[in-house]
Amino acid sequence: MKTALYPGSFDPVTYGHLDIIRRASRMFDTVIVAVMCNSAKTPLFTLDERVKMIRESVKDLDNIIIESFDGLLIDYCRDKNIHTVVRGLRAITDFEYELQIAQTNRELSHGEVDTVFLTTNIKYSYLSSSVVKEVASYNGDITPCVPDFVANALYSKFGFDR
Repeated sequence: MKTALYPGSFDPVTYGHLDIIRRASRMFDTVIVAVMCNSAKTPLFTLDERVKMIRESVKDLDNIIIESFDGLLIDYCRDKNIHTVVRGLRAITDFEYELQIAQTNRELSHGEVDTVFLTTNIKYSYLSSSVVKEVASYNGDITPCVPDFVANALYSKFGFDR
């Protein structure tokens, strides 16, 4: 069986993330969506909340596993015997950053971990979790960006009743 890992902070999960998950689910037997504890970021949602939002978003896909992890991606891959990481690309700036991370992971894993890049659907190319949070913080309409239950959770975090 071919298993791939799709890691991210998913704070919150967007339609762009879900597009990558759905497409990867057609390419691999199993896709593990790994919600990261990233010490460089201060998430709006708890780890459990992010896991639950993704789980709800992909409940119709039977080959998706949602987990969380803290630490180096290559250690997680080694522990799970995973050799393929999936990453989404929106723009050339994403590629520069993701290429550096992919090369680092390949080197640190002694060639055991490769990265597959999926270009985002053009209709989601503007989406980022940061932008979605900012718009929600001003009570703007984020319904084109995230599932309704994610939008409601965001509005609630910012004290809006919708």
